[in-house]
Amino acid sequence: MRAQLRAALDVELKTAHANEARGDKFRAFAHLKRAHILAQRFTLAHAGVHLRMLAFGWRQRDVREMIGQTLRLLAALLFSRIWVPEGNTGGANVSALKPMPVPPDLHELLRAQPGESR
Repeated sequence: MRAQLRAALDVELKTAHANEARGDKFRAFAHLKRAHILAQRFTLAHAGVHLRMLAFGWRQRDVREMIGQTLRLLAALLFSRIWVPEGNTGGANVSALKPMPVPPDLHELLRAQPGESR
């Protein structure tokens, strides 16, 4: 993973954590979704974001999110090397197979980044 993309992913994850610590669960999850878009081409980073989403669902006692993230975590580990739906935000409220628009700022980061399997 290119350093600039890794740094952007780290910012999204840290911002998600900070928002959750302040009690703003909506912004926290929004940043986890942005992290998902950045990580989904990289198997371990992709699975790591789903693990964080699963933990977030656990802390919120959101059964739907916990079930959805458990399935998505397994799929990320098994299928990230084959195909991922570009721009998918990774939340349990959207189809795991649905491509979605990529926010313009993230699109620029991803455009020059070739996919990897690590």
